[in-house]
Parts: sequence; structure tokens; C-alpha cells
Amino acid sequence: MHEPHLKAMAALLRRSQPHHDLYTVFGDCMEAMAIAMANSIDLREREKREARYLDIVGRYRRDVIDLFPQVLSELVQALEAGPGDVLGALFHDLDLHSKARGQYFTPYALSRCMAKATLGNRENVEAMIAQHGFVTAMEPACGAGSMVIALAETMRDIGHNYQHHLHVTAIDIDPRAIHMAYIQFSLLHIPAHLMVGNALSGEMQDHWFTPAHILGGWNARLALRQRRELVAETAQRATAAIAATGPTSPSQGAVPPSHQPRASQQSMPRQLSLF
Repeated sequence: MHEPHLKAMAALLRRSQPHHDLYTVFGDCMEAMAIAMANSIDLREREKREARYLDIVGRYRRDVIDLFPQVLSELVQALEAGPGDVLGALFHDLDLHSKARGQYFTPYALSRCMAKATLGNRENVEAMIAQHGFVTAMEPACGAGSMVIALAETMRDIGHNYQHHLHVTAIDIDPRAIHMAYIQFSLLHIPAHLMVGNALSGEMQDHWFTPAHILGGWNARLALRQRRELVAETAQRATAAIAATGPTSPSQGAVPPSHQPRASQQSMPRQLSLF
């Protein structure tokens, strides 16, 4: 399904040889594509990323730069044929995953099996959506995004629109991997917040928000869910405390229901501006 487009992308990138290192050209191509997508929607980082984009393209002759949009065109066609980790497969087809580099991406077929096992059946997904309105996923070492793409495809297969009912937080220590994942998530319209950083230490260096995240108002949706969970946790602790101490009469300090604070319109979270 993706094979013709993979071969075409590999052939295009190999045209940069022998004048340029293929590993470097691949990484620059991924970053330039990611910046072009991000700068169309996430204007907070636009100036800095635009400067970075100009720095990248300034390293190459025009004939090499012209390869980048052609690679993107083949990628779009491959993902239109069906979801998958196309860029991860391309990385391997170009033999950039050597032991010297130490980078290997999970085969998509294995990611599909893991996604099905993780997500469970349709009833589990419907229960999570009914409770929270959507499903959240955390991928602490996302690579090119194979597991996330498989999760989105699994949701689609069981009848749920992942573009509305899935949000992903993805982290990887390698900026190149984040660029690859960002490109594929953006083209598949997966709402996601991607970070370059160390998931173990919590140190984050760069943040990327997909168009689906920004256009879908996911800052507000996530904030609302967080507040609801906080309210539920607070109520649960209060109930446990009352049960432990026994019933209290109004004269002993209990607050009558009519005097208990109610959520006001001002307490509702608003969409945080990304512009």
C-alpha cells in the first residue's frame, strides 16, 4: 500500500548524494517540513522557527531544496492510501537505523497489535468517552509516532472519530523523531502536544502543537477535564473525612447545602491563546 511512495521518497532523498550526508539531509528535510506545517497555525513560535527554516534551506543548493516538497507530496499520497508509520519505514529503508546511530522504530504491525491490546474493546472506549468526552494517551518515547498512529487507527476501526475523541501527549529525546511524528500526526489530523525532552527527568526543551490540537480547542477541553477531576477528588476526600468522623450537625460547623459555594461562569476555563 505504501511501498511505491516509500521507494519514491527514498529515491528523491538519495539524489542529494554524494554531495551531502543522507542522515543529515533526512533530518533537515523532516525539520523543514515540520516547521512549514507548524508556522501555518502556531504563531507563538513562528519567528524563531522561521529563522531556523531559513538556516536549514540556506545550506543547500536549489535542486536539493526542491526535493523536500516532493518528499512531502509522496508522504501525503501514502497516508491517503492508509494510515501507518510511513516516515519510520522510510528511515529504515534508507538504512539510517544502523547500530552506530542506535535508532530503531517499532514496526507498524507490532504497534497495531499493541494498540488493540491497550485500547481494549469498543465498550471500554465508549465508557471512557462517556465519562470524560475523550480518551487521552501518553507516549513517553514516541519515535516517529507508530504507536499513536496505530491507536488512532484502532479507534477509527471500532467506530470512533479519533480527531474528536483522542488527545495525545508525545515525548522523545530526539528532535528528529519529534519532527517525524509531528508531520504524520498533522497530516492525519491527530490532536497532539509533542515535546522534545526526557520523559524520565521531566526536562522539556521544545513544544509542538498539531493543527488538530489548536483548531479543536484542546487547551480548554483538557483544562475542563482537569478541573472536573479536581472537584471529584476533593468531593471524594470530603466524603471520606465525614465518614471517618461521623455525622455533624449544623451547630457543629457543617455548612448547609444552601450556603455551599457553587461553580460560577467565571470559574469555567477559557481557550488559552496559542497566537
